[in-house]
Amino acid sequence: MERLLRGTGSTTALIFFLLKLSVAVDIPLSVRQVPTITKQSGVQVAFPFDEYFQIECEAKGNPEPTFRWTKDDKPFNLSDPRIIVSDNSGTFRIPNEGPVSHFQGKYRCFASNALGIAMSEEIEFIVPSVPKFPKEKIAPLEVEEGDPTVLPCNPPKGLPPLHIYWMNIELEHIEQDERVYMSQKGDLYFANVEEKDSRNDYCCFAAFPRLRTIVQKMPMKLTVSSSNSIKQRKPRLLLPPAEEGAESPVIVLKGDTLLLECFAEGLPTPQIEWNKMGGDLPKGRETKENYGKTLKIDDVSYRDRGNYRCTASNALGTASHNFHVVVEEPPRWTKKPQSAVYSSGGSGVLLCEAEGEPQPTITWRVNGAPLDGHPVAGDVIFPREISFTNLQPNHTAVYQCEASNVHGTILANANIDVVDVRPLIQTEDEESYPAVVGYSAFLHCEFFASPEAVVSWQKVEEASPLEGERYHVHRNGTLEISNVTEDDAGSYSCWVENAVGKTAVTASLDIRNATKLSVSPKNPRVPRSHVLELHCESSSDSRLKPSLKLSWGKDGEAFEANGTEDGRITIDGANLTISNVTSEDQGVYSCFAQTALDNAADVTRVTVLDVPDPPENLQLSHRQNRSVQLTWEAGDSHNSNISEFIVEFEGNKEEPGRWEELARVPGKDTTVLLALAPYVRYQFRVIAVNEVGRSQPSQPSDHHETPPAAPDKNPQNIRVHASQPKEMIIKWEPLKSMEQNGPGLEYRVTWKPQGASASVEWEEETVTNHTLRVMTSMVYAPYDVQVQAVNQLGSGPEPQAVTLYSGEDYPDTAPVVHGVDVVNSTLVKVTWSTIPKDRVHGHLKGYQISWWKTRSLLDGRVHPKEVKTLRFSGQRNHGMLPSLDAFSEFHLTVLAYNSKGAGPESEPYIFQTPEGVPEQPTFLKVIKVDKDTATLSWGLPKKLNGNLTGYLLQYQIINGTYEIGELNDINITTPSKPSWRLSNLNSTTKYKFYLRACTSKGCGKPATEESSTLGEGSKDIRKISEGVNLTQKIHPVEVFEPGAEHIVRLMTKNWGDNDSIFQDVIETRGREYSGLYDDISTQGWFIGLMCAIALLTLILLTVCFVKRNKGGKYSVKEKEDLHPDPEVQSAKDETFGEYSDSDEKPLKGSLRSLGRNLQTAESADSLVQYGDGDHGLFSEDGSFIGAYAAAREKGSADSTGSSAATFPLRA
Repeated sequence: MERLLRGTGSTTALIFFLLKLSVAVDIPLSVRQVPTITKQSGVQVAFPFDEYFQIECEAKGNPEPTFRWTKDDKPFNLSDPRIIVSDNSGTFRIPNEGPVSHFQGKYRCFASNALGIAMSEEIEFIVPSVPKFPKEKIAPLEVEEGDPTVLPCNPPKGLPPLHIYWMNIELEHIEQDERVYMSQKGDLYFANVEEKDSRNDYCCFAAFPRLRTIVQKMPMKLTVSSSNSIKQRKPRLLLPPAEEGAESPVIVLKGDTLLLECFAEGLPTPQIEWNKMGGDLPKGRETKENYGKTLKIDDVSYRDRGNYRCTASNALGTASHNFHVVVEEPPRWTKKPQSAVYSSGGSGVLLCEAEGEPQPTITWRVNGAPLDGHPVAGDVIFPREISFTNLQPNHTAVYQCEASNVHGTILANANIDVVDVRPLIQTEDEESYPAVVGYSAFLHCEFFASPEAVVSWQKVEEASPLEGERYHVHRNGTLEISNVTEDDAGSYSCWVENAVGKTAVTASLDIRNATKLSVSPKNPRVPRSHVLELHCESSSDSRLKPSLKLSWGKDGEAFEANGTEDGRITIDGANLTISNVTSEDQGVYSCFAQTALDNAADVTRVTVLDVPDPPENLQLSHRQNRSVQLTWEAGDSHNSNISEFIVEFEGNKEEPGRWEELARVPGKDTTVLLALAPYVRYQFRVIAVNEVGRSQPSQPSDHHETPPAAPDKNPQNIRVHASQPKEMIIKWEPLKSMEQNGPGLEYRVTWKPQGASASVEWEEETVTNHTLRVMTSMVYAPYDVQVQAVNQLGSGPEPQAVTLYSGEDYPDTAPVVHGVDVVNSTLVKVTWSTIPKDRVHGHLKGYQISWWKTRSLLDGRVHPKEVKTLRFSGQRNHGMLPSLDAFSEFHLTVLAYNSKGAGPESEPYIFQTPEGVPEQPTFLKVIKVDKDTATLSWGLPKKLNGNLTGYLLQYQIINGTYEIGELNDINITTPSKPSWRLSNLNSTTKYKFYLRACTSKGCGKPATEESSTLGEGSKDIRKISEGVNLTQKIHPVEVFEPGAEHIVRLMTKNWGDNDSIFQDVIETRGREYSGLYDDISTQGWFIGLMCAIALLTLILLTVCFVKRNKGGKYSVKEKEDLHPDPEVQSAKDETFGEYSDSDEKPLKGSLRSLGRNLQTAESADSLVQYGDGDHGLFSEDGSFIGAYAAAREKGSADSTGSSAATFPLRA
């Protein structure tokens, strides 16, 4: 018996609640009692694809109940040979064999024994008929342009729900808009017709998804005749029809969906508006659909009743209609009669109250029969109450209360059992209950007694009942021992006694150690953005460890099993990890342990360290020309001591608003003397730093301005650029705004040739920018250059001279190519002579090789000139050219280049590359296999790299294991042969094939393929399916291999690949591949194939033309998906085949039961003679119910023809 354990808090409350509920126990079946119905069917529908129909009724009681049935309130005999009755219950089955319509009706089950009769609710068994449109000839409808019209659908009755669709013969939906509308009944309304509405194939389709059936009405023809006058008119309502008057009543059930519709004719097309008179439309539950013509209100309540108005309007006037909406409700219980057990002499009350709209009528029955008068003296009967006094065993009965109104009936059985019996203890004797030290233990003693009994507990070794605050006996007999200790272990006895007698059972209590937890680290301090890991160490009684479960929480709220949704906090059993810690993660973290008997918890406080708050109250003092003292107050350090302060300034005239670092101050100080530059208007701010990071900057200080002075430094990074020979464009880094020290900054530039005598004077020029162009007398000669800063208050320090070179010129001579050494078929080494230094006219950067392919040595074809280049840095006389084409002739040139550019090229040098190995074949395919042979086909390599000498074909067994078979070689010495037939292979064996192309230099990389041979009696046919569009030009079909068999299909336009209306198998005949450039269009077999296809196409077009003129059949094409009622989810099972306008021929197709393979059906158009299949799966009115795959069903067959086009319809 399961042990109950009480912990603390919510655990205690939950267990107490459960114990309180458990007081109302059922009568044990060993005690005599009236029948109680335990199971019954709801509404049953006889779907044609079900194997049987089961109507259930099960009951318990003592004596064991017997069952009888009524059908439509008349006795129903279960002796019908077709009915299969279940043993020991009232349940019976009706096999789906033959007609079952005579079983339709409302059934009721009665379970009876010697003490009473229980009655089930009515069980309706529905046998739906196959819906059919009536055979009729629909007269054409002719309407003048601008007039209104209605196309009636009048769908057949069938099992709801019903979905109606208007489509044309090609199964394209009729477009609906503000002018065209399909009503709730399925009729198609036109507010004003247009010429484009003329067509002869308006078809109404009715879909019954629960029956998996779609039926089609005969096509209707609408002709719109043109009119010379514009018939503008004000709106006139077509829906609701005029005969309903200005107002119509609407009844809707509470909780259902209210649908109101209005449609008006007129020109221009009227617009529809909705409103609730005296109130507003319910927000959030109302939607307007079908261009405003339908008002939909979901989940209707009583507050939705009232008057609603639809108004149709155009430029010429308005029309309106009122709907009086009444909300009603089926009966529902407010006080449902409850079964009860009484002892002799007792009293009781049965209450039965129900609400609904209209108000339900209450009817009482006893043992299934109407309650007339007072069956037992002393009973008082009211419409909603029965009172019992001085109950005796003859009161034992089943009372039925039935509440009904026009919308339904509900029934409740209430058992009145008058029993006098010695207590029956239902808890097993000698049960053992485990408990944990410090928790509450619960020892069960569940019993049934009538009259009421007294329960007492005692230890087996003690004679007196247990007493004290730690012991409490609940109403259901359970003993609760609070705060148990090891001394509480032992055996206990439970005694239950009433006026009839007493009974006892024993139980034992087993005490176990409590679970303990420890979370580490204790009270950690974690910097923001770091990772925190917490570990929960647990210890528990060895017998509780299998049930131990750990969980985590923070500040009293539990985490999900794996952590937070964003993944920042992850939980893995005893470990909790927080990534990128934030201030929100600070708090108390708890680890909880839960076992089958106890729980435990431990906590740790996490402190998050963050960046400091910004410093405050900045003050300036001791102001000097080049210094100032700054003081401030530190902000909150957020649990981490401030290590330093960073002082920043703003005052750069060139970059106003940009803050730069000026000084760093230890964290213990809050004042600093700052060194300043001249001619700057300073403003300061301070940033605090701790181990976590930097604070936000403080508010800026007051301004402090320093006076100007001469420059303290000269420009740096003096360099030269030149765009032409002998030119020097001297550049340098200008002084920053903070380095200028004053206004009027200029740069004094001086220069002279390096190594010139002292008598040569420096040339000089002063500029305001940071560049100067100078023309010298020599090409690429060194000069000494100086740059000095000057402002209005003086010059900077004496400058240092740097060496710069004047501008370069192009090299004026070309290298001489000495030779080309072939390394392999794609790599050569080129050598050349270097050019003299005085001919470089600058700094030599390297040499450049240019080369191009002139012709192929394989076929002698001249190659277009495509020059490639490769540069080699530095002073060198050789280089390697990679990635050349093998077996080809090349030209190359060499030139020198410096910083200025490239010199002249050398004379072209001619060289050739030798043959190499080919690339791998472009493809390798197994085009035909048999039990011991395989035929392979391949394509030439993209690059032969020489004269092709043949192929190396290798193969070995692989068969899906780790071991592979021996590699077999075949040398194919005919280069032009594109296929090979292997024989003497093992049957039912998997092989891997390798094919390499070869030249005189060897064989290249292989192309590979895998395939398996067939078993005995199998035949392989490699097929190619090609759809031919009858309205397009016919293109040739590619054939991969002579002798292979192929399938040719003719297909209607826009059908899927499996929708062929004709197919045949042909075998190609032709010579083997004889060259790389053979033209397939010149081969006889290809011409014959094209002629055959052209002939078949002509025949097909002729037949279709003849049939169309006769009003015959037309192939339909797949259009849209219909997703019917999700209750059956059978949309993918529904198929159409074709439409016939001369008779109600069936829509070809078949369905399958849920979970079974789809049964195929033929295309069934005017060329149906080319395929074969079952034509008897459909009813003559065009409906189809489907062929279901159960073994016992009749009339289903697998079609061997091509698959029919499937098109589940979509609204």
